[in-house]
Amino acid sequence: MESPSKHKQTLLRQPARWLVVIDSGGYTVARLFLETREQIAEFDASTEETASMISGLSATRGAAGAEWDRALAGHSAEERAAAEVYQLQV
Repeated sequence: MESPSKHKQTLLRQPARWLVVIDSGGYTVARLFLETREQIAEFDASTEETASMISGLSATRGAAGAEWDRALAGHSAEERAAAEVYQLQV
């Protein structure tokens, strides 16, 4: 009987650090970002997963700061000002 081969060690994806709930042309989306503000996911903000992720967290209103310029470039100034930004626990 042959022994199983050694498992490959791979790098794990960095954890999501930010969740931004933002209007996108009349449709509210939740966008997940790494610490670097690189987007890693986008989904309907009305999902159960969104509620679970933000349970017990307080949002900061607005994502108008320069740190969000690149990540939210497709959104209007009004959408960014009204966005809810959650810092996720790692």
